Amino acid sequence: MSPIRLRKSHKCYGGTTAFWSHDSVETQTPMNFATFVPAGELRHGILWLSGLTCTEENFMAKAGAQRILAEQRTMVLVPDTSPRGLHLRGEHESYDFGSGAGFYLDATVKDYSQHYRMYSYILKEIYPLFRDHFGIHTVSIMGHSMGGHGALVFGLRNPHLFQKITTFAPIVNPSQVPWGTKALSGYLGDPSTWHAYDACELLKSGHRHPEPIVIYQGTKDEYLDSQLKVDRFAHAADTYGQKYELRLCEGYDHSYYFIQTFFGEALAFT
Repeated sequence: MSPIRLRKSHKCYGGTTAFWSHDSVETQTPMNFATFVPAGELRHGILWLSGLTCTEENFMAKAGAQRILAEQRTMVLVPDTSPRGLHLRGEHESYDFGSGAGFYLDATVKDYSQHYRMYSYILKEIYPLFRDHFGIHTVSIMGHSMGGHGALVFGLRNPHLFQKITTFAPIVNPSQVPWGTKALSGYLGDPSTWHAYDACELLKSGHRHPEPIVIYQGTKDEYLDSQLKVDRFAHAADTYGQKYELRLCEGYDHSYYFIQTFFGEALAFT
């Protein structure tokens, strides 16, 4: 990985919220990420994956997480959701494909395959920062919506890397919902390859995590029935033997107000 560059930092609850950039080998573009590092000895690390339209800043500004992270001596690292600064065919035409919508996969479709390599970027460039730059060897993964999809995929495919998987309103079966089919067809093309980035299909093919996967889901989420369909993950987990906890949150929607409310509880499970 190329050297990281500090863009700006702010003291926060005794620790530091910081924003970084570097030149990515995998995406062949500059990439940004954010961190919050509490003061004192660190206990644990969280890799947070954000949802559609987000950058590395949304979680840091909206989740209200720094106070809780500081109390738990846990750092968080938040990558951007896609490469930036490109002008690929169709990249900037909609909110759910292209810029801000990398879906945490390695694209194989022409044009996108050279730069949209978010799966390899996270594993090969972002994850090693915990160990090499921050000295942390125990990492859990969390995410929201598209980022929840990413957290499930990374955790199920790499259970040796992530101690726990916790998600908020994840897209659990992207090969069968509009957000997912648009992204997977645009980035991957051939539907026979989609299963590698679909949590329900990964469970079906034998992938497991040794710890219970925790899912927080608001009952008033406007995307619950059309895009998220967490009941499908529950069914697949029951069928194929993955331990999980589905925490239905009465009256909560898809927003960061939902994440703010339950982040502290969720962190206790990591």
